[in-house]
Amino acid sequence: MAYETVPATRKVQKVVHLILHLIALLAGIVGIYAVFKFHHELRIANMYTLHSWFGMSTICLFGLQWLLAFFSFWFPGAESSTRAKLAPWHIFLGIVIFLMAILSAETGLVERFSFLQLGRTQEALIVNFTGVLLFLFAVSVGITVIL
Repeated sequence: MAYETVPATRKVQKVVHLILHLIALLAGIVGIYAVFKFHHELRIANMYTLHSWFGMSTICLFGLQWLLAFFSFWFPGAESSTRAKLAPWHIFLGIVIFLMAILSAETGLVERFSFLQLGRTQEALIVNFTGVLLFLFAVSVGITVIL
């Protein structure tokens, strides 16, 4: 998305893309740390829900994608023919990781809904509305990437 929305040279777009994803990766790592710390303090088991499995898989794949892309596309950078071969896979894996993040968020909402036993309450409407907005966000990003 940085390549489509940042009106600058290709190199500046790459830097923006790199930095935004680094910020997202660091935020994800802090989030995972906070969850494990919270579970440890309350003596709650870790990694027992689909939400936790998808969340951990997503952040691990995202970190791996970032590292491989950094060394392939930025520093020191592979040869242009190798970068050209890697680019479609980089884009595909980026889309997969984005959809995994959406899935993690949606399963987190379902998990919260179940744990709180919300039923037909105002909180339930907010959770469901948030889930619909997440889905619409994923659709809009998907359309943008495809077009």
